[in-house]
Order: sequence, then structure tokens, then C-alpha cells
Amino acid sequence: MKRSVNKTILNVKPYVPGKPIEEVKRELGLRKVIKLASNENPYTPSAKVLKAIEKAALDLNRYPDGDCYYLRQELSKRLGVGPRQFIFGNGSDELIVFAIRAFVDKEDEVIIAKPSFLIYEIASQIAGAKIKAVPLKGFRYDLDGMKAAVTDRTKVVFLGNPDNPSGQYFTRADIEGFMKGLSKDILVFIDEAYFEYVDAKDYVDSIALLKKYSNMIVTRTFSKMYGLAGLRIGYGIASEEVVDYMNRVREPFNVNSLAQAAALACLKDQAHYRKVARDVKKQRDVIYQGVRKLGLEVQESCTNFILIDVKTNASSVTKKLLQKGIIVRDMSFWGLDRYIRVSIGTEKENRQLLSTLEEVL
Repeated sequence: MKRSVNKTILNVKPYVPGKPIEEVKRELGLRKVIKLASNENPYTPSAKVLKAIEKAALDLNRYPDGDCYYLRQELSKRLGVGPRQFIFGNGSDELIVFAIRAFVDKEDEVIIAKPSFLIYEIASQIAGAKIKAVPLKGFRYDLDGMKAAVTDRTKVVFLGNPDNPSGQYFTRADIEGFMKGLSKDILVFIDEAYFEYVDAKDYVDSIALLKKYSNMIVTRTFSKMYGLAGLRIGYGIASEEVVDYMNRVREPFNVNSLAQAAALACLKDQAHYRKVARDVKKQRDVIYQGVRKLGLEVQESCTNFILIDVKTNASSVTKKLLQKGIIVRDMSFWGLDRYIRVSIGTEKENRQLLSTLEEVL
């Protein structure tokens, strides 16, 4: 029997995440596997966070607080933003989906960079939107090109800050220049999943710009720096009007109680995460140096991942590394046939990566 399906999904290629460690162990019969493919924090959450999770687990027989009250109040206090300007999601990925559901109809236009985070495109395809993908210029967003692509059918523009996979960031001048003259009917979605890793002095304070631009939303996650990828929690900050529309398409109880408790504890343990940021920066430099000694090129990044030009077929290199127990991201799917994306691991993991990379090349 031929089953009838929503025609907008027929051309959608499902998101393929980096292989889990246990799956690689099973498939290849390996005892030790290093995963450097999904931009995860290589360190487990702090003791304070684990304690908060343990305490919250005693109430798992109850539904979570659908309003994320305590986390909302804490973020409001820390960021100086009204509590009703927050929306919470099952990871910041879900907030991308909410924005598309709330503001995009079939045949409306969505503008993205190419390459960029795949969920921007996938969520838009499912909605039946027309996607305008503007190529990067020198691994940076072509903001002029993206603005030139805007028409009266454009509803959402996605800007990664820093971007995945390029690892580049925007300044205030970049964002202000893009917003100037842009219709207020267009939602500018600024995805700041990696912002905690950025130490550049000219990195834009996007939240401060929310007072000036009511058609902007800034999203962040606890999956990257805070190491809660397994619990899935993120948040967005926007005008109360934008948040109201997005809440209308949000399922009830979308953020589980363990995630809420853990996220709140993360915010109260900043000393631990400042150390993580320092360690990641130090190890990023280790990988830069090691890769360059191999005669390869890197795209310098302000995040916890790096693009490496392996000077040959990236898929082949990725498979050879996998056979030796190291999972990295093959960027061929993004159109970067000679590049792999490597997440920053622990010192031991990064040394193992460099020695194995030298071996397979």
C-alpha cells in the first residue's frame, strides 16, 4: 500500500548526528573510542550540578514545571531581561523549530548561510518554506549577500554567532549594519550556542540590542559549554510579543525537570565553567600547532571546534580515523570535501587525535 505523507518532507534529508561512542565500539569491536564529532564538552558536569540532578530525580513521578519558573527568574536576574522575555526548549534546536512554526507559512522565504547549522534548513524544508542559501565568503557570513536576498516573502533569517561549522563571530557593527533598513516583519534569529567560548573583545552583545530591535531573538544552550547535551535544554530571549507567538506552538512540559535543575545549578557554578573555557582555549591551541606541523591548514575558531583542511578526501580520512577509534565530523555533506570538523577534547584525547591523524595521512 502506498502511504500518503506530507509532501514537504519528501525531499528532507534527516539530520545525521555524530556516531555515539557505544555504537562505534559495538560495530568495530573496539574497547576505547574517542568522540570529537559533536562539539560536546569533554568534561562531565560539575559536582554541584550532579548533586542538583540527584535531588531533582526524587520527583520524577511528577510533571516538570512547564514555565521553568526558577530558571526563568535566575536568567532574568543575570541578564537584566524581563522574565516574560524568555522561552525554553528541548535544546536550542527546538527553538529553531518554534520560530519556523510560528512565523513561516508554505512558500514563505527563509534565508540561511551555506554551509551553516543543518537544522535551520531542515526545519524550514518541513514547513514548506523556500530556502535561500547564501554561500560563505572566506568562511564568514556574507551579510551583504544575505540582505540582498531579502524580499517581501522573507520571514526568518538565521545567523549563527559564532557559526557552526565556520567558528566565526559577529561584531556589533556587523549586526547593526544588517538590521538597518530591514523590515520589522522579518525575524532575525541569532543562534549563540557557543557564545560562552568567545573571548573576543568586539563580540556583539546581542541581548543589549534586543531593546532596539523587536524583531530579533537570541538563543543559547546548556548543551555545549555547560555539558548538558544529554539532558537537552536551551533558551531564547526576545520581545514579549515574539515569545508569546512561539509559546503558542510549544508543547507543554517540553523541558524535563532534571534539565531545569541542572541548568540552574550550572548558572550558579560559574567558576567551574570559566576553567572549562580556559582549558578548551589551551587545547585548541595545541590542535592548531599539531595540525600545522602536519602541513595542514585550519580555520581558526572562537568555539570548541575547528575545521581542518586535510588536503585530501575528507570522507576517506574520517573513515580511517573511525577504524582507529576516533570519531570526527566529515564535512563533505556540507560541501566541504577536504575538511573535517574536530571538537576540542581533553589533553589526552587531542594528543591521540594528532598522532592518529599523522598516521592515517
